[in-house]
Amino acid sequence: MGGLVLSRSFWSRFCEIENVVAIKVAPFDRYRTIDVVRAVMEARRDDVALYTGNDDNIVADLLTPFTFAGRTRFIDGGLLGHWGVWTKRAVELLGTIKVARTKRRFSRDWLEKGAAVTDANAAVFDAANGYSGCIPGIHEVLRRQGLLRSIACLNPHERLSKGQNEAITRVTKSYPWMIDDEFVATNLARWRA
Repeated sequence: MGGLVLSRSFWSRFCEIENVVAIKVAPFDRYRTIDVVRAVMEARRDDVALYTGNDDNIVADLLTPFTFAGRTRFIDGGLLGHWGVWTKRAVELLGTIKVARTKRRFSRDWLEKGAAVTDANAAVFDAANGYSGCIPGIHEVLRRQGLLRSIACLNPHERLSKGQNEAITRVTKSYPWMIDDEFVATNLARWRA
């Protein structure tokens, strides 16, 4: 989020690197997202996996058939961000999206799910405060699940923003289909062994 803007010509040159195997697309900007996908497709790099990190647009990114010059491609999955918490449910959502893509059936429900995922990500990653509580927000979700003992960060000044804890509680209650607390609780002792 933020930082250096990389042009489509950059991505075209980047795709010339033989060793490239994947790209995480996370500019939080649909125009820049299309630049990356288009560059990969025009380079005919079907061997390069595309992962979304656009936490404000995860579902739409994964459902979108990107078509350029008669060729179509989907983003393969996601990386970090949304997949950093409630991972089991995120992976299940990806699986359901992949089935929907093959059937070419997209209902209004997908728009609702997309808005819910964006809302949850906004709370966890602290979009309201310029992402200043992003890492503590992830830590807080993992702490609540018993996966972390505290939300301490390497930078002691990184803390939950005012109201962020309440926002995380709100989205946890609002979207139980997105939460994998039961799965974590069932497996926690085994994972710690």
